[in-house]
Amino acid sequence: MSFSNDNGAERVRETVDAVYRSDSRRVFATLVRLLGDFDLAEEALHDAFRAALEQWPKQGVPANPRAWLVSAGRFKAIDNLRRSARFVALPEDAAERPDSDDPTERDDAHFEHGAASLTELAERSAVGVVDPAFWDEDAVEDDRLRLIFTCCHPALAPDAQVALTLREVCGLTTEEIARAFLAAPPTLAQRIVRAKAKIRDARIPYQVPAREDLPERVDAVLRVIYLVFNEGYSASLGGSVTRHDLSEEAIRLVRLLIELLPEPEAQGLLALMLLHESRRAARTSPRGELILLDEQDRRLWNRNRIEEGCALVERALSSRRFGPYTLQAAIAAVHAEAADAAETDWAQIVGLYDFLLRAEPSPVVELNRAVAVAMRDGPAAGLVLIDAILARGDLKDYHLAHAARADLCRRLGRASEARAAYQRALGLTRQEPERRFLERRLNALPD
Repeated sequence: MSFSNDNGAERVRETVDAVYRSDSRRVFATLVRLLGDFDLAEEALHDAFRAALEQWPKQGVPANPRAWLVSAGRFKAIDNLRRSARFVALPEDAAERPDSDDPTERDDAHFEHGAASLTELAERSAVGVVDPAFWDEDAVEDDRLRLIFTCCHPALAPDAQVALTLREVCGLTTEEIARAFLAAPPTLAQRIVRAKAKIRDARIPYQVPAREDLPERVDAVLRVIYLVFNEGYSASLGGSVTRHDLSEEAIRLVRLLIELLPEPEAQGLLALMLLHESRRAARTSPRGELILLDEQDRRLWNRNRIEEGCALVERALSSRRFGPYTLQAAIAAVHAEAADAAETDWAQIVGLYDFLLRAEPSPVVELNRAVAVAMRDGPAAGLVLIDAILARGDLKDYHLAHAARADLCRRLGRASEARAAYQRALGLTRQEPERRFLERRLNALPD
């Protein structure tokens, strides 16, 4: 089927956009497996989508768009490698010739990579055909898991592992990743560039580790998946509270990991994500406004996900080999089991936070515990704890710390302090629904 009119072309463009949103990172992961290079795969990905915009309006949308895109990107990469390989054979003095500043030239390491890869790629090519030799549904489905383990290789620094995976596996922008790290975007960009160079230079394999090596590698992978989910559950910037695509992708990835390695902490992380995700429908109003936990309509919570999450929590806790993710899931389970906000067992939640602080000390965990103490013992008790965190300089640029302080001051009737804290939080917040929520709270303060 082909499209000749403007409406048909527009429908195809919308289809291409939808496929890009849903499948671009899967296509990228498969291209990395086939091409063995991040930069080649990224270039091939964009070439493939450009080809789709040009060809699908004329030829129709293929039955398997993802397979078509992988095939198109692969052949585009082969063409580019052929052009690059021509420069490898040039004499050593070619760089001094007038034509050596051709913009298609690349660095020597890239030329060598192209020359080495070209023969193997070309031998397996069949132009215009989705080659079954590389399009194996099971292999393709696991490509993102392979890519995660590559990005989380122990040869890379832990912060580089997380940043690279968020960028390459999930497609987050550098700014979004920087927000998750509470770091500057240029710093994160350099970290990602260095990590990719390390993978290339050390020839880190694109594969899931052998079973005996999995336990020591899984912690980094869980940390990455957790950060991916966090960005989906509470988007760091933009006009939406959540990013459903990232949350669901994190859940899918951890399910894959559990199939491979059913460790209690992986089960605990899945439980945590399911319990949080069960509240999605209640977290925003029909107009997209943020609704806090104690004001949510719990009838909208997804009971199936709550049941699965609570069962996973019990299983992980009973193993006695659990860690921070399982403890966070247990906290979420206490919230899920309360019929309404008034029935929440805050004493149990504070106790779980005490365990969590011992297992994984961090200012953010300390902040969350302070909020729970405020619910158990009153706002004054929580405010003392939050002020101590901020006085140390911890979380001074974390908007939720100032928002929590503002709320406790508001509840204590300290309007002037609440106003200053809300203003500080607003200055640090980059998500529009959160900004509107804080502005409403600020404007509601008495003069």
